[in-house]
Amino acid sequence: MSVKNQICGWFVLFLACASAAGQTAEWADTARLKLLFVGDVMGHDSQIESATIKKDSFYDYSPCFEYVEPLLLQADLAVANLEVTLPGKPPYTGYPQFRSPDDLALALRYAGFDLLVTANNHSNDSGKDGVIHTIDALDKLFFLHTGTFQSEEERKAFYPLIVYKGVFKLAFLNYTYGTNGLVTKPPVIVNEIDEAQIEADLKEARELEPDFIIVVMHWGNEYQRKEVSEQSDLALKMFQWGADMVIGSHPHVVQPVKTYALERDGEKKEFLVAYSLGNFISAQTKENTDGGMIFEVELSKPTTGRSAWVSDHAYTLVWRYIRKDPEGGKTFLTIPIAPFEGEDNPLGLPESDYKAMLRFAKSTRALLSQFQSKERKPAANEILPPTVNR
Repeated sequence: MSVKNQICGWFVLFLACASAAGQTAEWADTARLKLLFVGDVMGHDSQIESATIKKDSFYDYSPCFEYVEPLLLQADLAVANLEVTLPGKPPYTGYPQFRSPDDLALALRYAGFDLLVTANNHSNDSGKDGVIHTIDALDKLFFLHTGTFQSEEERKAFYPLIVYKGVFKLAFLNYTYGTNGLVTKPPVIVNEIDEAQIEADLKEARELEPDFIIVVMHWGNEYQRKEVSEQSDLALKMFQWGADMVIGSHPHVVQPVKTYALERDGEKKEFLVAYSLGNFISAQTKENTDGGMIFEVELSKPTTGRSAWVSDHAYTLVWRYIRKDPEGGKTFLTIPIAPFEGEDNPLGLPESDYKAMLRFAKSTRALLSQFQSKERKPAANEILPPTVNR
């Protein structure tokens, strides 16, 4: 069953990664860890159609992430919100009930993602069996994951999710505001926002003595570029209960990154929240839904200590480009904006697409510049773009 697979998967992944992440830093006074977070991974009908090699049988999503793969592979741990279900069988559908082929998860793994959060308003789109198969599919690909569970026993065994990377011990928690009215059918569990439960879970997380606790929330108002009071109030509560950082998704647009100076356990600390990372890949067309950000966080800690802190953070803007081929086919691509926004349009985007990308970048930078984050602009040689069919 999945629990056994998950134990084996996590153990193998730990052995493979522990020496790579922070290996050099173990011998220094301070160890560092690079985390990357991205927003919503969606699966609309047009995305499924564009990835189709053989209908209902084989899909290829690997081109979608070619341009961001080099950035993801620079991280010690890359995290995404999987906002689809993987039912394991057709029909595969987009909105309003997202049912994507397992091949999407394979492409995410190949691109460099390590951990997927699965508690969101679409978690029940394939029913109880969909929750179960989604977890099984992620286990088979050796993903770390949290937010949904096949049973209460599985949740008790694996929640909060503890991740070891080098000398770092991290705790991850994940919750959603709801499931679009689709009831979660026992024995499966979808973590929904319940303040008493979150407080209890964070208490348990702290008792496990991790270096850093990260809560990933599916919350807020769709298409609204500023957080609402329900988000900020809950973030402040979670910091008091034990969270060190909060990462948000669901609005499908980028929302601010903010730091809060609060007193906890008798000392003043800074806590970081990114209210919404926007869309990582989707077919949405509403204003500002055609992109998002990769949020990069550096954690530091004494090699012999038991507490980590955010030593740096930055965002990289990404944009969803729909490339059209002469035969009428489409390819959905997530591309980092900075390397390709020069006056000479180095990626050779059609003029309308190029202008749309620049509009998204301008408005999103204007929003984020008001708050506490900085932009990282990767150079073209970091991306190493593949040959593009223009």
